[in-house]
Amino acid sequence: MTVPLPTDTTRWRCTLCGNLTRFDVTRSSKVVEYVHLDLAGESKVEEREVLSETIESVRCRWCNAVDKVELVDRPGAGS
Repeated sequence: MTVPLPTDTTRWRCTLCGNLTRFDVTRSSKVVEYVHLDLAGESKVEEREVLSETIESVRCRWCNAVDKVELVDRPGAGS
């Protein structure tokens, strides 16, 4: 089950404990990265383009509930 991402007007909320701020997110991403290697062989990602991304699960950090996260309106989002 994929979980929708929060938007400018919504946020995540755990339906079990009411948590609004702490979640463990499992996501799959397909990205293209420009990697620069220095002369010592150390790498640094200088550019990153996300081609696709899917949120696979969101787990509440407070009560450990999985698949109990919903989207709710942010306070003041309608004003």
